[in-house]
Amino acid sequence: MLFLFTKKHFMSLFSIPKTTLTRNVAFPGLIVLFSLTFLCALFPNQIGKALNIIQEWIYTNLSWLYILLVSSFLILLFILAFSKIGNIRLGADNSTPQYSFFSWISMLFAAGMGIGLMYFGVAEPMSHYVNPSLPTVVNRAKEAQMATFFHWGLHAWSVYAIVGLILAYFSFRYKLPLSIRSGLYPLIKDRINGPIGHTVDVFALVSTFFGVATSLGFGVVQLNAGLVHLGIVSESNFIFQSIIIIVVSSVAIGSAVAGVSKGVKRLSEINLTMAILLLVFVLALGPTTFLLSAFSEGIGHYINRFADLTFNTFAFEADGQGWFTNWTVMYWAWWISWSPFVGLFIARISKGRTIREYVLAVLLVPSLFIFLWMTVFGNGAIYIDTHIAHGALSAVADNPDVLLFTFLEYFPLAKPLCIVTLMMIAVFFVTSADSGILVMNSISSGYKPNTPAWQNVFWGTLLALIAIALLYAGGLGSLQAMTLISALPFGLIMILLCFGLIRAVHTDVLYYSIKIPYGSRNWDGSSWKKRLGQIITFSQKTGVQQFFTEKVRPAFEELQEEFAKNGIDAKIIAGTRGKLSLELRIPHDRIQNFRYGVSVERQTISDYLIDDDNTPYVDSDTHYVPVTYYSDGRSGYDIQYLSKDELIADVLREYERYITLVADEQKAMMFVDKKKYHSN
Repeated sequence: MLFLFTKKHFMSLFSIPKTTLTRNVAFPGLIVLFSLTFLCALFPNQIGKALNIIQEWIYTNLSWLYILLVSSFLILLFILAFSKIGNIRLGADNSTPQYSFFSWISMLFAAGMGIGLMYFGVAEPMSHYVNPSLPTVVNRAKEAQMATFFHWGLHAWSVYAIVGLILAYFSFRYKLPLSIRSGLYPLIKDRINGPIGHTVDVFALVSTFFGVATSLGFGVVQLNAGLVHLGIVSESNFIFQSIIIIVVSSVAIGSAVAGVSKGVKRLSEINLTMAILLLVFVLALGPTTFLLSAFSEGIGHYINRFADLTFNTFAFEADGQGWFTNWTVMYWAWWISWSPFVGLFIARISKGRTIREYVLAVLLVPSLFIFLWMTVFGNGAIYIDTHIAHGALSAVADNPDVLLFTFLEYFPLAKPLCIVTLMMIAVFFVTSADSGILVMNSISSGYKPNTPAWQNVFWGTLLALIAIALLYAGGLGSLQAMTLISALPFGLIMILLCFGLIRAVHTDVLYYSIKIPYGSRNWDGSSWKKRLGQIITFSQKTGVQQFFTEKVRPAFEELQEEFAKNGIDAKIIAGTRGKLSLELRIPHDRIQNFRYGVSVERQTISDYLIDDDNTPYVDSDTHYVPVTYYSDGRSGYDIQYLSKDELIADVLREYERYITLVADEQKAMMFVDKKKYHSN
């Protein structure tokens, strides 16, 4: 038995591991990844120079497009949230959220912006304070806070939120794969499974990989700087940075293998808890009253300038063009380039929530926390710089790697604070990396639910190796420029995804608003075999003409005769709408005529019904339906299943409604024929 056991496992070492990697996405994606990596590593200066030229041209000439893109995403999200569409659930109507609200917010927060808070929490407000957008800025601290809110608030999260919403909606509501291509389904239908869909997913895979790789590479520099600042290592060099990448990647791989519910969820909760504790500590030991006042005033200033910020392109302030492209446009490009990764991850954890809950939570909760964080750290640093440090922090504003640690030196327990901060940076890196690993494995596997664990290890290892290689060769800058350039074409893809979402939710609302056919509401089940035959038979012109001849006209004639016995002159009028139609009309002098009409509507039968083997036989792609219309212009309904007596009853119901409304003094105003009234 021992021999068999050993032989079995020995042979397994030489067997081909089971894989779910797809031929149409994973392999082309790997080819693109390796090709671009080799170019950036072998020719970093040449590639970097060329990419910078392209990036500068895009930012200078198409900056307005970035502004319109992000503004459109934000406006669309608010429209969806505050309309009846917001009631739609991301999943079946009876589905419930998979994660608690705190866990959900923790995960999307850590994946979306975590490490940026540590790197830019002090650095960006200080940079805007030292180098404001315009030389004419009077209150530099206040404007620095507003610019930071703008770059990290609702607009930034709208980019992530729109991609996540599209993916979650089509995956959990339409039962399509959790993929970028699924958002194009309303536009190109089954062609999402062809070359167009494969190309979109390859783009998402490469964009996610390079986005996480550049973040990992540049973030390691800050970790290394923090270790030097604390005296743990003597200098910043490639060896130390490589060790950090290996350690962070190893933990991220372990977290990814553990899965979302265990590894990613727990690390995200730990990290958010640590962030809250650090925030409270700095707020309590810093200028508390000033910071809370600045937070309140900053929110008001941000809301007051919201519309101007949203669409501002500095077209009339030439002095601010450089700041605008280097900050706002760069940020919009960065958020768009990260949106396939973050959007996929947010979608994955958002099943069961309504669109309104999703939009408001994803936009508002992280934004408010970020506003408080940026106020405490950014405005706190500016306060210390002007009142205590006498410009010492401004002097290192151009060195963001050490600025946070320099800021913390002015607090009690500075060294323990710096150690906690380093731990948070490391965990933020892990939560970004493990989320990225899961997303890359999902994309490359065709979004299959169960994938081999070794694939997560593969993507994590590849991520670490390429980050180390580019860090050594000096190609990270080129890779970052390439990632930012890719934001433009993906931004245009996002516009198509938005059109697909709009069309889909419109169909969704129509689908769930359709009630039981009118002819079946009061049906008692009699003559059910005849009714079944009607249901599975699609009316042609001859059939609907027969319906008019045998049911509509006889019903109207009997009503006309009975009305005449009661002294009411009812008229039957044919062809009032330029097509097969019949109308029972009772004319009046001062009020609108009573009208109950039936006209024919031509409807197209969907290809899904025609092509399915287990659906009623259809010999044409069109059918004709008798639909009612009324005096007041209300939408009518399909009456093809009504008998003659049921049709008479329906006319009398409408006439009773008409008489009841006209009899009411206030309601009758709606039925006054204004033309006749003014002519008298």
